[in-house]
Amino acid sequence: MANITTLFTALADPTRRELFERLSKKEMPVGELARGTRVTRPAVSQHLRVLLEAGLVVCREDGTRRIYSIDSRGVDDMRSYLDKMWDRALAHFKKQVERKDS
Repeated sequence: MANITTLFTALADPTRRELFERLSKKEMPVGELARGTRVTRPAVSQHLRVLLEAGLVVCREDGTRRIYSIDSRGVDDMRSYLDKMWDRALAHFKKQVERKDS
């Protein structure tokens, strides 16, 4: 499992979140990702590096281009973590309801 703090920290930045959301629709090269953003292409590359190091995206080479896509393993790790939190919250809620019914 990836470091949960690293995953959520990577997505805490609005630009990285925007890039991640765009990649959730389709894989893209850096140049295409940079179009329509408020940051420069080098800045997009830096943000992608953070997402890559966090385990949220993967990169493959296609000639001279680097194509980025979502890494489902990182997404699965975040989902598992949130599912555990949700399960704990529901269990706590159940206990509270049962106490009131007694």
